[in-house]
Amino acid sequence: MAPALRLAGRSGLGRLVGEHVALGTADGVNAPAKVVSIVAGMACGADSINDLELLRHGGMGKMFTGIRAPSTLGSFLRAFTWGNVRQLDKVARQVLVALAAHTPLLPGKEVLAFLDVDSMQRRTYGYAKQGSGFGHTKIGGKSVLVKGLNALTITLSTPLSAPVVAASRLRGGTAGSARGAASAVRESIGTARQAGCTGTLLMRGDSAFYGAELIGTCREHDARFSVTAKLDPKVKAAIATISEDAWKPIKYPRAIFDEQAGGWVSDAQVAEVGYTAFTSKKGQAACARLIVRRVRMRHEQAGCGQEELFPAWRYYPIFTDSPYALLQAEEQHRDHAVQEQVNADLIGGPLAHLPSGHFAANAAWLTCAAITHNLLRGLGCLASAFHAKARGATLRRHLIAVPARLARHSPADERGHLTLHLPAGWRWQPAWTNAFTATHDPPAATAA
Repeated sequence: MAPALRLAGRSGLGRLVGEHVALGTADGVNAPAKVVSIVAGMACGADSINDLELLRHGGMGKMFTGIRAPSTLGSFLRAFTWGNVRQLDKVARQVLVALAAHTPLLPGKEVLAFLDVDSMQRRTYGYAKQGSGFGHTKIGGKSVLVKGLNALTITLSTPLSAPVVAASRLRGGTAGSARGAASAVRESIGTARQAGCTGTLLMRGDSAFYGAELIGTCREHDARFSVTAKLDPKVKAAIATISEDAWKPIKYPRAIFDEQAGGWVSDAQVAEVGYTAFTSKKGQAACARLIVRRVRMRHEQAGCGQEELFPAWRYYPIFTDSPYALLQAEEQHRDHAVQEQVNADLIGGPLAHLPSGHFAANAAWLTCAAITHNLLRGLGCLASAFHAKARGATLRRHLIAVPARLARHSPADERGHLTLHLPAGWRWQPAWTNAFTATHDPPAATAA
């Protein structure tokens, strides 16, 4: 934990919490130490309030100060109001900006960066969870709708980096995917710019975020958009105007590259046409490109050898003002799926549960989970090229959950020099040493 907490300190986590988070009850005192304790526990693998007890295992109390008991941290989370959650969101954004300055978190950010927006339902249990409800989608592969809460996450990445969380927001279980997305994207654009993303900034989303407000927000703040369009009658009519010779084969599953022809032989093709969306909304019409991918469907006559006579296609339209060429813009939009990896990391880590019955406490827990994800991602960038894109569980296993031994400089020295004895023959020693060295100041030179 030493490199991770050193990096958190250099990013100003405790200081920023002290400056911006002001809880109005006795349980909310000393917020910096408590927020850092929650983040440290999540980095160790805690996915519930009781799991934060692992901060007091072994030699943790000798190595770190300010550790709080799980019961204290639980009372602290329950002291949050929605206003306090928004204060913590501001801290999370500023910590991300600081991490981008202290680590190679977003290589290539001066040229191109992506903001990916998506939502997910997290299941809750019992009747005491505030805000819990039946959402618009199934959870965890269940055959029926189950009660839960809805989390909106916006990730920031570049073509060379793994995504980090630029914004997160917890909503009630009945909330639609796009609820509050425009304001969250607005904040994320500002965060991305502060983090050094001075080049093209492209917001990507699925059809749930195909709306005039969200696209208008992107244009107002000098960001591009690439959103899956809904197959409504107007979009279908625009697709029908595309001539047959305008379709281009693309690299896709089961595609074959023909060296003689110098192109792909594929069952998927793309084309584009100009399109004006949201004409029914006064003053909000948007003119851009409609990029369409079509994939050949298996036809009922295919078994009779008549597939070429009765071609059938499934269409996937994208509404975008991307400045890139057709094939590149379409491929970049498909990479929006990288956001699902962040959701999987959160679900496989601190967001395995929403641990409190209080809605604001769960919202604060989500924000702490986002801070932890970004902190581990920054630590991985300092460790090695492999860890810069490794999953959160891998980072915890390789860089955090290390079977080390703690020793003092002398038996009588209770407060002095500590020595960390790492395991012998440990494969990830160079990576951990890189992170440790990068987050610690070099020893002061002694006078001759």
